[in-house]
Amino acid sequence: MSSNQHWTLPGADGQEILGNVHLPDEDARGVVVIAHGFKGYKDYGMFPRIAQTAAVEGFIAHRFNFSHSGMTNNIATFERTDLFERDTWNKQVFDCRAVIEAITDGRLAGGKLPYVIFGHSRGGVSVLLTAGRYANDSTFTQPAGVVTAAAPCQCLNLPPEAVKQLLEDGFIVSPSSRTGQDLRVGKIALTEQQEDPIAHDLLALVGSITCPLLVIHGEDDPTVPVESAEKIVNAAHDDAKILRIAGGDHVFNTPNPLPNDQDPSPEFQLLLDELCAFATNCCNK
Repeated sequence: MSSNQHWTLPGADGQEILGNVHLPDEDARGVVVIAHGFKGYKDYGMFPRIAQTAAVEGFIAHRFNFSHSGMTNNIATFERTDLFERDTWNKQVFDCRAVIEAITDGRLAGGKLPYVIFGHSRGGVSVLLTAGRYANDSTFTQPAGVVTAAAPCQCLNLPPEAVKQLLEDGFIVSPSSRTGQDLRVGKIALTEQQEDPIAHDLLALVGSITCPLLVIHGEDDPTVPVESAEKIVNAAHDDAKILRIAGGDHVFNTPNPLPNDQDPSPEFQLLLDELCAFATNCCNK
């Protein structure tokens, strides 16, 4: 069983990034960084099990809350709805880079080991943006591989009427079925994209990524259509692979929480197997 320790880092606008590290029993072969999606958090559903499995397979695994996720270690509620309202892609990219730099400079476990970054849903967009924006940045330690699961293929997924309301009212309401809270998505999430469309052109940025890319998607995903995975892979270089999981929904049929003594669904088990195999191949190069 891997050890599990808490850590914190300064993130976007000086807000805290909360994380957990899972350490393997023996010398690590690499690092897996795990980014959650919209209304997600590091302790949700599949993420602890991904980290635990990666550690058993010989990786240091870091799972973290984005600084503006609204979540703290009190997982019963969004304690910081004010931060949730101010979240943007730029803030998420800042946080991803902050975590990666803390690993590569030794502030977090991982040191000089190669790393693979994994993002689910919106987190998949965030890791693609990070890898794409910094693909030619000599000051950024490049990933050995990037994995997305159930990721959209664009930054702006709002229908026109929601865009209009966001610009007019300054926010739109996005209810959380998990907590019963009416969360607000703030106007800044849109205006940043309008002011810098090149930095938010996801598919163009995917084409800049030079490391191997694995795009995982459930064929029965009711939230993000599986065609998004096809578009991401088609925009990528030759070293990109798609894994369509038959019967998989948006969370690969994983309950929240997933008890430690409960086996993963067949769909989630396939994701775990493919993620660990991909990370092993990338980190052994």
